[in-house]
Amino acid sequence: MIKLEYIWLGGNQPQELRSKTRVVSDFTDKAPEWGFDGSSTEQAAGDNSDLVLNPVRTYPNPLEEDSYLVMCEVLEVDGTPHTTNHRSKLESQMKNNDEKPWFGFEQEYTLFNGDVPLGWEVGEPAPQGDYYCGRNIGEELARKHMDMCINTELGITGINAEVMLGQWEYQIFGKDPLQVSDDLWIARWLLEKLAADRGLTVSLHPKPIEGDWNGAGMHTNFSTDSMRDDGGDSAIHKAIEKLRNKHLEHIAYYGEDNEQRLTGKHETCDINTFRWGVSDRGASIRVPWQVNRDGKGYLEDRRPSSNADPYVVAWKMLETICGEDK
Repeated sequence: MIKLEYIWLGGNQPQELRSKTRVVSDFTDKAPEWGFDGSSTEQAAGDNSDLVLNPVRTYPNPLEEDSYLVMCEVLEVDGTPHTTNHRSKLESQMKNNDEKPWFGFEQEYTLFNGDVPLGWEVGEPAPQGDYYCGRNIGEELARKHMDMCINTELGITGINAEVMLGQWEYQIFGKDPLQVSDDLWIARWLLEKLAADRGLTVSLHPKPIEGDWNGAGMHTNFSTDSMRDDGGDSAIHKAIEKLRNKHLEHIAYYGEDNEQRLTGKHETCDINTFRWGVSDRGASIRVPWQVNRDGKGYLEDRRPSSNADPYVVAWKMLETICGEDK
């Protein structure tokens, strides 16, 4: 028997991961559609609660034998995308795009033990400074998660300890915006399961602890064919100006409670201000030093929060940078 773990996004804000298991006698490569009660996930009324799980990508399940993870989008019973299905918006945007966009998401997260970050059980620790890529806590879990992402064939490219005790980051890269976004949601699901096995929880709140501590973001690296080609700095700067012109529109889509993180302090730009710079981690958009040197490459949007939806971030970036007025 084969276990299929259907995974989808619920209707809360920020959207939460949901899953349920289907047992089948055999399985090739395409999971069947399934249904669920949308009234229990804030996605439907009780008198009309049926919604459809449409499988979009399948992964081997590293947590169990004879099991697969099935990433799904949510549809109405007539086959149209549900209002919470932002993947469909990204897919539609990609149909009008010929720039071959690449995305890299830097997912920061904080491990919690009960009501406090891991390592804070005896009180607030020493100030940040020694933890980034240094002496942090939770490495066993972070490395186990990395190995699971590799075994699940996700586009993981690395991990590192972050600047606050109990805070970590992993990076997911892909040349297909839909797949890299699917991969990130599956990576989030796996991390939740790993943490729960250890009696911990994972916080994606952009400011998990108040005070003199960095928040948590989902910095997004983006490039197109034009940016990666010789002379790509011209395309990069055009993209930056387009992002500047729609700054507040993007902020509205870049995650919940992001104003608590984007204060102009702790390696952020103020939420109401747009600024770019070379090697500037206090800017809205950072151009890495090697990109500036080579005259081509990519840009980093540092505004998305750690709880941002990668489907939404990718959709808005493509719409703004590669839309009809490109």
